[in-house]
Amino acid sequence: MKIKDGFELREVCGEYIVVSHGDNNIDFSKVVHLNESSALMWQAIHGKDFTVDDMAETLTKNYDVDNKEAFADATAVLDKWKQLEMVEQ
Repeated sequence: MKIKDGFELREVCGEYIVVSHGDNNIDFSKVVHLNESSALMWQAIHGKDFTVDDMAETLTKNYDVDNKEAFADATAVLDKWKQLEMVEQ
């Protein structure tokens, strides 16, 4: 999988948001907000082909969390990104 071109993570006043630019991306009626761990995963995989295991590994390396919990959390985040059409397979 890969994050679609035209999506950028920005930090605004200490908050992480994803913005879209370009004609091929979804029309945002609201800003997509990411928490710190979601933003960390985004930064680790942006511009690369990735799997949910790559996302989970980012969590286990940076937080005191076991593999099972990291995989469940990464899967939930990835499912949301897919729902918002921010990821291509």
